[in-house]
Amino acid sequence: MVIPDYDKMRFSVLGSGSRGNSVYIESGKTGILIDGGFSGKELAKRLHSIGRDLSDVKAICVTHEHNDHISGVGVVSRRCSIPVLANQGTFRAGEKRLGKLNQRIEFETGDCVEFQDLTIRSFRISHDTADPVGFVISNGKLTLGYCTDTGKVSHLMERRLTGCNGLILEFNHNPEMLKNGPYPLSLQQRVRSSQGHLSNEDGAAFLKKVLSDQLQIIVLAHLSDTNNTPELATIEAERILSNGRVSEMIIASQNRSTPLITLS
Repeated sequence: MVIPDYDKMRFSVLGSGSRGNSVYIESGKTGILIDGGFSGKELAKRLHSIGRDLSDVKAICVTHEHNDHISGVGVVSRRCSIPVLANQGTFRAGEKRLGKLNQRIEFETGDCVEFQDLTIRSFRISHDTADPVGFVISNGKLTLGYCTDTGKVSHLMERRLTGCNGLILEFNHNPEMLKNGPYPLSLQQRVRSSQGHLSNEDGAAFLKKVLSDQLQIIVLAHLSDTNNTPELATIEAERILSNGRVSEMIIASQNRSTPLITLS
């Protein structure tokens, strides 16, 4: 159950990787999900592990239509009467997999949507989908940035994420592991492309650009099980964080939720 606290924001990465992605965020009386790439049963289980329930979720915000981000969105929306927020391109491209929804709230990429106690701002990223986005979630005092599944970064992304109090950022692969691993060349090229995923080095370089005194915690996300390790991702991030300005760094897991993290 969400206990209202308007001076704090809490979040948990329920899971992150190629087999499913979802983030729970709450402030005030409002809890939301970014994506729902697990079954309804698994989403409920992972929420329960952090002391929350699907009844605490008031909306689901969708970044893009790949199955590892939307596989549970439709069923949870229907069963729990939860509205879904996405842009037109994502709704259209994901229509068959989403099915009938409790309510569709459509936004233009770049818009700010006021939803109960939260402001949800989308921004364009670069991925091989219809109109992929990242999000900045704000309660008026604190902000959390979410940016994964992008093959390149931009000045716009830098502007949106600089000054966030919390940041969930992609550190997908180690280039050498990708090159020497089991992926066929075509898949390697997709991952490395401008519409693929950020490498550890790419993520670290972008982190350096958006680093500010306001950033309390960084979560390294969407690590590849095949082409990366938490140790390699940590090494690259710690090169940027060696000045000690960020109080905490966490590696998101594919298999379990992070603890409920508090921004204050």
